[in-house]
Amino acid sequence: MTEDDSQRQQRALLDNIPDMAWLKDRDCRYLAVNTAYLDIVGRPEAAVLGRRPDEIWPREISDVYLRTDRAVLKSGRRRRYEEARPDGKGDLRWFDTIKSPIRDANGRIIGTVGISRDISERKMAEGELIRSRAQLRELTNYLQSIREEERARISRELHDELGQTLTALKMELGWLRDRMPAAPELPRLRVDRLMSIVDQAVVDLRRIAADLRPLILDELGLVLAVQWLAQSLSGRHADLALTLSFDREDLAYSDEVSTAAFRIVQEALTNIIRHSRARRAAIGVRHEAGELRLEIRDDGRGMDLRASWPGRLGLAGMAERARMLGGSLAVDSAPGAGTTVRVRLPLKPSRPTREAQR
Repeated sequence: MTEDDSQRQQRALLDNIPDMAWLKDRDCRYLAVNTAYLDIVGRPEAAVLGRRPDEIWPREISDVYLRTDRAVLKSGRRRRYEEARPDGKGDLRWFDTIKSPIRDANGRIIGTVGISRDISERKMAEGELIRSRAQLRELTNYLQSIREEERARISRELHDELGQTLTALKMELGWLRDRMPAAPELPRLRVDRLMSIVDQAVVDLRRIAADLRPLILDELGLVLAVQWLAQSLSGRHADLALTLSFDREDLAYSDEVSTAAFRIVQEALTNIIRHSRARRAAIGVRHEAGELRLEIRDDGRGMDLRASWPGRLGLAGMAERARMLGGSLAVDSAPGAGTTVRVRLPLKPSRPTREAQR
């Protein structure tokens, strides 16, 4: 077989490849290229064969080609990378490029073979997906903020408006009872019953308002709000031993960090109470490397993180709250081994609270 026959066979083989394909010698000179390659480079075959990349491509592209060619020749290992370069019309395209060594019968490297696949559509789809996710995250963040504002508004109105109404109702009932005759006894008992109902309504109102948005979070800050939350849950669930520790209690946080941290702790404790069957739980809050770090741990029944389980959506909401602030959430759990939730929230420079400044 003549050298021309060998080149024709190489060309026929390469032309069966729809992607850009080529062969090079040890000096990085092109020995063969296929039609797809020539369509992209925009040159005839005679202007490519026997030349190096720096004689064909612009310098910023040829430098990459020569560097990767030499890396393959030196290491003897395949190399894969993504690159952007213009096509024959000057439009920027993305390519997935693979280069491998060619060896002779004795195993000596005598050149390289490469293939480059156009992945521009995939990159465009990836870019669109990234933009869509960013827009969705912005929308989620906006809706989260709106929801918190609405919950705070409803909580304040329940506390201020309906709370005052119930207080006034109790006062009027007390006035009426004090002026009722001792006999008959039944009307006084009915009024006493109504006053007890009002008292219970006030308790329920305060609980509902606090669940919507605890005023203590806005007025006194994260530390006291989390302490209040822990005490409130301990009072309602005496079978759960709950401990809380802060490495610092003298810092104030931004509204975003305070809200995210409080809601994450609240959701984690809700999951513990509803699903874990734990007897002990612990909340740890510390500051490290410019971050607020939360750890919520329980000795409950744990879970298989690979399977579907109650509370998974709540955990996803916790993770999204952390991500919206540039933080992260990690869960460590296994059936029968309890669960630990670790959260990292980046902090802006914190300032001492008013109490700490006094």
